[in-house]
Amino acid sequence: MNTEPWSWRRNALNLAAVLARWFLSILFLYMGLNKALHPVEFLKLVREYELVQNPLLLNLIAATLPWFEVFCGLLLVAGVAVRGSALMLLLMLVPFTFVVLQRALAIHAALDIPFCAVKFDCGCGTGEIIICRKLIENGVLILLSGWLLMGRGRHLCARYSLMASE
Repeated sequence: MNTEPWSWRRNALNLAAVLARWFLSILFLYMGLNKALHPVEFLKLVREYELVQNPLLLNLIAATLPWFEVFCGLLLVAGVAVRGSALMLLLMLVPFTFVVLQRALAIHAALDIPFCAVKFDCGCGTGEIIICRKLIENGVLILLSGWLLMGRGRHLCARYSLMASE
């Protein structure tokens, strides 16, 4: 009788993890495709961060990054290499969040406006956004990716379904 509540909690956690995995996959598929289908606009936004001066490297980043996001999204939705995909998302989200924060702080200082009033297109594929909302959004995405990295979200995975059929 004591195992029944734990079973319900475990099933609820597994369902939540699958929903988190699907949410992340759909989000990264959307954002990646939005950038990939508008490469010139994305290149201009990447250039605004002034992190890379070499035009060849800048073009390489703008051309490959969106497709890498799409690839990670496809892996997550299919349930293949969930932990590896979650790690890749973390390795993208953490530095991107830091860079967006730096740019927002620079705009905040230059325009002398309240920090949460800072609004710009961060190049995330969703258009112009209020910076406080974006930082909270990225924080949630980092937490979800970290949760998947810890091994959650393995239910309804193609990898495990394929292994079970052998």
